[in-house]
Amino acid sequence: MPAIGLTGVTMQFGDVTALRDLDLTVQEGEIFGFLGPNGAGKSTTINVLLDFIQPTSGKATVLGHDSHEESHAIRQRIGVLPDGFQVYDRLTGLQHVEFAIDSKESNDDPMAVLDRVGIPEAADRKAGEYSKGMAQRLALGMALVGDPDLIILDEPSTGLDPNGAREMREIIMEENQRGATVFFSSHILEQVEAVCDRVGILNEGQLVAEDSIRGLRRSMDTETVLTVSVPEVTSEAIRAVRRCDDVSKVSGQDGTISVTVGEGSKTTVLSALEETDVEVLDFATEESSLEDLFAAYTESEEVPA
Repeated sequence: MPAIGLTGVTMQFGDVTALRDLDLTVQEGEIFGFLGPNGAGKSTTINVLLDFIQPTSGKATVLGHDSHEESHAIRQRIGVLPDGFQVYDRLTGLQHVEFAIDSKESNDDPMAVLDRVGIPEAADRKAGEYSKGMAQRLALGMALVGDPDLIILDEPSTGLDPNGAREMREIIMEENQRGATVFFSSHILEQVEAVCDRVGILNEGQLVAEDSIRGLRRSMDTETVLTVSVPEVTSEAIRAVRRCDDVSKVSGQDGTISVTVGEGSKTTVLSALEETDVEVLDFATEESSLEDLFAAYTESEEVPA
């Protein structure tokens, strides 16, 4: 059973179409990254899933429940960190977590929750005094209460410093290993690339890509550059590499041979060098980043099939 299912979801706000016939499936146990430029419809999609708004047409399900008809049952099984979370200024961090525990009717230890997200020392401080990063940690802690089956995070690293972002990634991985499905929207592509099984890219209300990052690279025919360190770049070595199948842009200088390789041709290049008695001191590959793929899907005039 999918953790999230959207079928033909369209969301119209007057003359503006925020979502256009959106189909999306997130399987149980996945970490799914939801990407798109500002205004693409990511937050609108999350609001539909949470029944904050009802779609103009189409259907949304969460954990097998209709997102509108069975929203109460859904809320008991999910954790949510919304974008732009606002604390209650006069309540302490501890009181925020206790409220989440009471709402979920769970038996979590509130201090253990605050400790896990790194702010136990601020338990008795009013949340109105928290920094943006501390408020974000508090919101994440509240989302984790009750061991939710599905965790929805909208821009979870907002306000976090690099250490905080790393800790957030670790928590995401731990929750997934526990069995939770994680669905998160982020504009920080490095965060997504570090933890996601699959990603979906939304552009102008339409899903333009949905695959693993490796799959996206294959579909976009992106380049992988192999850099090989050798004692000396010889003309024989360059010729041997150029004779290999599925290679291009071969160059060599200062003890380094660089070659653009296709799928599976890295080993062929290294073997060809060794057959010419060139010692391979070291090698590294550089693939297109998620940022490159994101730009290709959202900036090109034609969407890849």
